[in-house]
Amino acid sequence: MSARDAIAIWRAGTGAVDGHAAVARAAAGLQRPDRILAVGKAAGAMTRAALDSFGQVPALVVTKDGHGAGLPDGVQLIEASHPVPDARSLTGGRALREATAGMAPGSRLLLLVSGGASALAEDLVPGHGLGDLTALNREMLAAGLDIGAMNARRRKISRIKGGGLLGHFHGAAADVLAISDVPRDDISVIGSGIGAAPDAPGFAYACRIVASNAVARDAAAAAARDLGHKVLENAETLYDEVTALAARIGPALAAMPRGAIVLGGEPTVVLPDRPGRGGRNQALALALAEHIAGCDGLTVVVAGTDGSDGPTDAAGAVVNGRTWAAGAADALARADSGRFLDTRDALLRTGPTGTNVMDLLVALRA
Repeated sequence: MSARDAIAIWRAGTGAVDGHAAVARAAAGLQRPDRILAVGKAAGAMTRAALDSFGQVPALVVTKDGHGAGLPDGVQLIEASHPVPDARSLTGGRALREATAGMAPGSRLLLLVSGGASALAEDLVPGHGLGDLTALNREMLAAGLDIGAMNARRRKISRIKGGGLLGHFHGAAADVLAISDVPRDDISVIGSGIGAAPDAPGFAYACRIVASNAVARDAAAAAARDLGHKVLENAETLYDEVTALAARIGPALAAMPRGAIVLGGEPTVVLPDRPGRGGRNQALALALAEHIAGCDGLTVVVAGTDGSDGPTDAAGAVVNGRTWAAGAADALARADSGRFLDTRDALLRTGPTGTNVMDLLVALRA
């Protein structure tokens, strides 16, 4: 019961920030655009909602591999790699810039932005190439930098980040709808600022955050109550390197009374030279498994709300008092948590969720 309810609570949180529903609600108050541009892991779901609302509008979608399913015929789709960009990321970034620059005076743009845009779309300043971009991303991922520090470094070599994309727009108005995957829901940080306004824009600019981690957490907490569980905590506190974070919150989870704890955020992980299989959520889940080893009736779900955790097909993991076993410590040290958790039947695989609002942890003692 504990595992079933914990997963149901996590899914309720993720479902509440579905990109299609979020954009459908927001589109009701917008004028019909002349063009739709969408970038990020939730770009497909967001675009489907916009087209449902406005009818046939020329649309370009740049998203992660496998996240563009279900788009209507006629939509230009570019899928690229995440979290490490590839040549298609440059194709996508150039296509976004050219589409923006090609819009006529007096036109209206609808720009849909979600997390993942930093790696999925890039247009580099002269003198830099794909090798520079991939090296920079691998270096930052291995170093465990937080999203703000990573985005600041990305913007230095980009023509479309930090307000650069809309710097090429010469139409009348740009509406930006964004799903936030960053602390404080800052549009200048989401996707390295690909939806931010340029300095002194010569057009009407409006930005609205349509989904966030807070919305997901509140929905998860409501689902826990509906299932009869007392909510002990609801907070955005998942910020730190995964082993340090587990050391801080693990004992509290092990000692929690009956009820549910809902936490959100985006931890970091420092990778060894030759990392194994896994992502930050799988690493955090396994690190927490050590602290809750032997606990009865306790389940912890840790997963990315976008349905993917690093370069794997899992969103995260579901662990309990029996997950930690021989080989776990070695797997954690080698950044091979995913492989170990798979042997324990602990991985959570959801497929693309149509959203991306950082990570969500649900701990439930039933």
